Amino acid sequence: MDSIEIKGSNTKLTLMLLGSLIFICLGGWLAINPDKFLSTIFRNTSFIRITGIAAILFFGICLMFLSKSIFSSKFNLVINEKGIIDNSSYVSVGMILWDDITSIKSISVVSTKFLIINVKDPNKYINNQNTTKQKLLRRTLKTYGTPISISSNTLAFNFDELESTILKFYHKYKNK
Repeated sequence: MDSIEIKGSNTKLTLMLLGSLIFICLGGWLAINPDKFLSTIFRNTSFIRITGIAAILFFGICLMFLSKSIFSSKFNLVINEKGIIDNSSYVSVGMILWDDITSIKSISVVSTKFLIINVKDPNKYINNQNTTKQKLLRRTLKTYGTPISISSNTLAFNFDELESTILKFYHKYKNK
């Protein structure tokens, strides 16, 4: 059986986890002491406090997902003769069959590279997710024409290797 199993990079995940902790602390500081951040630009303590609370909530959620990824024994990405099993991010859809894929291309957003996986029926991959994931996947579909994107940011694999490997498997197993 031809298969490649890719774990998350503990180094990358740990750095992201530390970054989340720092932003949670900064958010706490903003929420508790908004008066210290008053300036000619930010004159409203309520706005500063709300920004702090939003930072705590957002980066707290990031911290939970990163912690789950670090301590998970599952592979984040599996590439085999059936397709791609993607568990590399919160908006991953799980199994993506080679026969469902119509094309694969890479894009860059700011400085992050993504593989955009175009599929025949995007709703097949959206509808069996929870409500929050569905909303995020629909936004990705509207922006990129597909709900499925894969980044190597959290993987123990560099992007060029990932793209090359997925394309090799795609050409080998498509329509088999």
